[in-house]
Amino acid sequence: MNQEHFDIGAKRDPFGPLVIIAGLMVACYLTSNVMAVKLLSVHGITIFDAGTITFPLAYMLGDVLTEIWGFKTARKVIWLTFFCQVFMAFFTFIGTKLPYPDFAAETATAYSTIFSFVPRITIASLVAFLLGELINAWTLIKIREKTGRKLLWVRTIGSSIFGYIVDTSIFVLIAFAGTVPTKDLLSMIIVQFPGKLLIEAVCATPIAYAAINYLRKRFSENQENLS
Repeated sequence: MNQEHFDIGAKRDPFGPLVIIAGLMVACYLTSNVMAVKLLSVHGITIFDAGTITFPLAYMLGDVLTEIWGFKTARKVIWLTFFCQVFMAFFTFIGTKLPYPDFAAETATAYSTIFSFVPRITIASLVAFLLGELINAWTLIKIREKTGRKLLWVRTIGSSIFGYIVDTSIFVLIAFAGTVPTKDLLSMIIVQFPGKLLIEAVCATPIAYAAINYLRKRFSENQENLS
C-alpha cells in the first residue's frame, strides 16, 4: 500500500475512523435520497431537490476517504453506499405495497408519497451517484500525484468539479430527458452544478481540511507509539 495512504487504527480499534466516515457517507446519501422528494424553486425559474443541501457533504466525505485511505478503499465504500441505496429503495418500495389499517390511511398515503420511487428517477440517481463518486475519487488521486500533500483545496474542489458535472448531467438527462423541454434540462444542470460546488467550497471544504489534518496527526501519533 502506498505509504501516503493510512491504515488508521485498523489493528487496534475495529470501530475506527474509517468505519465512522463510511457510515456517515452512507447516511448522507440515504438522507439526500429522502430529501429529494422535497422540491425547491429558485425564483420560479428552476426546480431542484432539497437533497442538494446534503449531497456535497457526502462528496466531502468521499474526498476524506480517498485522501487518507486511497482510491481502492474509497471505491469499496462507494460500492457499499450504492448497494445501501438499492437496499433502501427496494424495501421502502415494498413497504408501500403492504396492507394497512383504515385508521392509518393518512400516514400510509404520506409514506407512499415519499417512498413510491419513480423507477426512472431511481435508476438515474443510482447511476449518477456511482459514476460521479468514482470519477471524483479517481480525479482526486490524479491531482494528488501532481501536487503531493500541498494544495488540498485544489484536490477536493477540483475533483468535485468533475464529479458534479458527471453526476448532475447524468441524473438530469436520465431522469427527465424527453419529459421536459431542453432549455429546462440545461437550466437544471446549470443551476444544480454550481449550487453543489458552492455548498462544498463554503461549508464542506473547511470540514474536510479539519478531518484530514486530524487523521494525519492521529496516524503520525500511532506510528510514534508503535515504534
